[in-house]
Amino acid sequence: MATTDGKEIREGKTTQNNGRRMQYHRRPRQTQKAKVLEQNPAARNGKNAGQQRAPRRENRKNPVRIIPLGGLNEIGKNMTVFECCNDMFILDCGLAFPDMDMPGVDIVIPDFTYVENNKDRVRGIVLTHGHEDHIGGLAYLLKKINVPVYGTRLTLALVKGKLEEHGLANSVKLCEVQPRKTVRMGCMAVEFIKVNHSIPGAVGMAIHTPAGIIVHTGDFKVDFSPIDDEVIDLTRFGELGSRGVLALMADSTNAERMGFTRSERTVGDSFEKLFDRAAGKRIIIATFSSNIHRIQQIIDNAVRHKRKVAIFGRSMIHVIGTALELGYLRVPDGTIIDIDEMSRFPDERVVLITTGSQGEPMSALTRMAMNGHKKVTITPNDFIIISATPIPGNEKYVNRVVNELMRSGAEVIYEAMYEVHVSGHACQDELKLIQALTKPRYFIPVHGEYKHLAKHAQIAVSMGIPEERIIIGEIGNVIELDDQSIRVVSQVPAGRVMVDGLGVGDVGSIVLRDRKHLAQDGLIIVVIGIEKITNTVVSGPDIISRGFVYVRESEVLMEEARQVLLRTLDKCNSHDLREWGTLKMKLRDVLSEYIYGKTKRSPMILPIIMEV
Repeated sequence: MATTDGKEIREGKTTQNNGRRMQYHRRPRQTQKAKVLEQNPAARNGKNAGQQRAPRRENRKNPVRIIPLGGLNEIGKNMTVFECCNDMFILDCGLAFPDMDMPGVDIVIPDFTYVENNKDRVRGIVLTHGHEDHIGGLAYLLKKINVPVYGTRLTLALVKGKLEEHGLANSVKLCEVQPRKTVRMGCMAVEFIKVNHSIPGAVGMAIHTPAGIIVHTGDFKVDFSPIDDEVIDLTRFGELGSRGVLALMADSTNAERMGFTRSERTVGDSFEKLFDRAAGKRIIIATFSSNIHRIQQIIDNAVRHKRKVAIFGRSMIHVIGTALELGYLRVPDGTIIDIDEMSRFPDERVVLITTGSQGEPMSALTRMAMNGHKKVTITPNDFIIISATPIPGNEKYVNRVVNELMRSGAEVIYEAMYEVHVSGHACQDELKLIQALTKPRYFIPVHGEYKHLAKHAQIAVSMGIPEERIIIGEIGNVIELDDQSIRVVSQVPAGRVMVDGLGVGDVGSIVLRDRKHLAQDGLIIVVIGIEKITNTVVSGPDIISRGFVYVRESEVLMEEARQVLLRTLDKCNSHDLREWGTLKMKLRDVLSEYIYGKTKRSPMILPIIMEV
């Protein structure tokens, strides 16, 4: 794998690429004769000054195509394909969590159809950072294509854990990279650039293509005093801007927020005050498991106040274990204790770090709030800090958890009251700073719902980028650009694929429609036994209700429904109707009409005819 320390890839330079030598051809120097001909075109081929030569055909560079397969007009499942000539590579492959209209669905991943159809052209996958919305779908994609994966140390460690769960750990090549390093992707090259985010190891990308340089920020913020002292590499963004950036693709999550995003250190200052305030009480802090910098500040304050730290939640235990192993967390010996050791220490000597900051039903904090946790019971001697902002749609779950914790007598601190959370995404002034440094010819806002993308586009216009050079894309768009133009030229298959248990893609719109129907109005099953030869009813109809009414309290309704079905069967028998598909349809229609007339409900009706 060839790498360079942030140096431009020059024409005429030979580099090493997996053992192969790749030659970049130098443009021939212009001779004196060529200069004369350029100054006097009519002298070419011995022509007279009065003879005009044919107009020269414009020499355009090979265009690059950008194909977003996720992360536009939605939060999560970020995935983008970059394509030039006969080469492709993929940037990120994340997941999204299901909406309220997806009952029973575990996660949502991008549609990989286009990538599968072109898998022989895919040169690799590059990752910006280790959050689920950027790496959560990777294992599902790697079951379909086998290509190298490039990322920073922590990112690949988190990916490795996921690959082990899917039985892919030994079949995928993971290539660790550092900021300011470059990897070849066929005729393109991807340079990694250090950025700040709410997880260590986050990087943006400078994508060197035959058409020009494309800068992709990934998820980022500008933090001049980060916990790990690794400041975003604004210098490199500026260097790229001075060379000329063809297009900028930038994070739009906080495009509606004015100013700058606060530094992560402000949360540490709040923790310091709250730890003093919680003297004599047990402290429970819920936060995102991936926010290692925040966990470091919690541990630092626990050590300062001579408290032991216990960890709850499967993802929290996994991420902290990985961060300790790789040296991203600095923890004095004896600080972290096992869950079962908590009872040996008084409340004022314990800090619990747990998952559940989004009110997830099965998370550790939610189970504590609902008095369903095996090892922790909430009491008035608990001081609870929810160090996160609710993801849009999760507000009611978080509020329910807060209410139940307070009902148990605990004191609860959340972001609306104190600065116990800061975002990992750039606000408007940081977005303007990146645009000012890179000075892009074209702009494509990414990562966010439509309102975020549209607001980011307005910011770009205010920075002097003409509207015709800005594209607000949709997933599946094929955006083609070169030094002359940018436009959407076609569409590829794109959308959402639902994962339910071990099933991937087997839950579609029809299954979801049935699940919603069952959830709204319930189910009625009608069981009838019919003697085949005489076509007479020998048993039933028996009516079974699930989620519609409680049968024992609705015996009159059930008996009347049974009589309606019997009359329908007698009528069908008198007409010698023996086609069971038609008979089922008639029974369903008659019973549905009767039930709706009595209850104004429309349960799912499932007739079952047994041959006797």
